Amino acid sequence: MKLRTCTLGIAISLVSLTVFAQDHTLLATPQTVAWGYYAGSAKPALTIHSGETVKIQSLASCGDEKALAREGVPEADIPKYIAPIHEQVKDKGPGGHILTGPVAVEEAEVGDVLEVQVLKIDLDTPFACNHFRPGAGFIPNEYPYSKSKIIPLDREKMIAHFAPGIDIPLHPFFGSMGVAPGPMRINSAPPWMHGGNMDNKELVAGTTVFYPVLSKGALFEAGDGHAGQGNGEVDITAMETFLSGTFRFIVHKNQHLLWPRAETPQYYISMGFSADLKEAATLALRNMIDFLIEEKHMNRDDAYMLTSVACDMDVTEVVDGNDGVHMMCPKNIFTAKK
Repeated sequence: MKLRTCTLGIAISLVSLTVFAQDHTLLATPQTVAWGYYAGSAKPALTIHSGETVKIQSLASCGDEKALAREGVPEADIPKYIAPIHEQVKDKGPGGHILTGPVAVEEAEVGDVLEVQVLKIDLDTPFACNHFRPGAGFIPNEYPYSKSKIIPLDREKMIAHFAPGIDIPLHPFFGSMGVAPGPMRINSAPPWMHGGNMDNKELVAGTTVFYPVLSKGALFEAGDGHAGQGNGEVDITAMETFLSGTFRFIVHKNQHLLWPRAETPQYYISMGFSADLKEAATLALRNMIDFLIEEKHMNRDDAYMLTSVACDMDVTEVVDGNDGVHMMCPKNIFTAKK
């Protein structure tokens, strides 16, 4: 599939974008969240047309308002929409993420590709949290107890004050962005072909993700907001925070894709997810080779060589059931005129 609408060599049979170029806002409420799952059977919280934009509000993985208060977060900084969701949502699991959605895109059918442009990400609170717990994280036997930390965020300077003398630049992104995997209901934690909990810190505002459409309407959900993260996310959480994101959704008809791909202003990104880290790396590599063959018209041998001499393979995360690996190919190496 082509990574940009303008390069598609087909006529996309969609309603003109100028007709439906209107924005929607999807607030996080008990009626608009999916607690711990992606599912093709989920009722859409919002239905839109291809080309439309949606601003989506989300909750952090920091616990309820009582937990935040115990950690010392001022009452004025705690979003008021947390309490009704924690009190009223009873349909939960099997995972723990509180995701907003799903957003159904009217034109999306199984076998299409959904392009999701991350237009803007807003930090909704002046704090983030990080925590670990027994039995989770990459080295759980070395930390058989729980600990949490509130991290102040300076949203003007875009810096997190982790500790005295330690300031971290903010790069907000949604840890979980994905589509429904088909008719089944699956855990929100492991990333897979539907995307989901990819925890890829490269997917900030200005990037685009391409998903295989696996259910009617695609049924996109987003949540698990992060103010920043290190590759690996080794203690199982990032700088968890409350985000609102503005997304544009575009359907590409009959443009088949097996695994999610992404594009930033500087890179093409392939991904692989598996319970085995080597298999995840293998999938990310194969998916990049396929991209270079399909989109850059390289032969298979040269594509393999290029991934070795010019592309970076990074460990996305190692704590979500399925490990993640992504491969980044710089755009500036392609110098041929189009």
